[in-house]
Amino acid sequence: MSTLLLIGALALALAGCACAIWAERGGPRWAHVVGRVTVTTGEVLLALLKSHKGGRGRSSSDGD
Repeated sequence: MSTLLLIGALALALAGCACAIWAERGGPRWAHVVGRVTVTTGEVLLALLKSHKGGRGRSSSDGD
């Protein structure tokens, strides 16, 4: 079951990336929307990962 969820998430990510590329090349309006949502989601996840990683690094160095 978890494998199916992982494959589904990967398929959605790949489809979103394809829409973002298609939108860059002048695709239909819906491709622009899907592409923007995909890029924004990626930026938010990256920011969350950076803040989580940075927060953990600070707390471990404070203990030394």
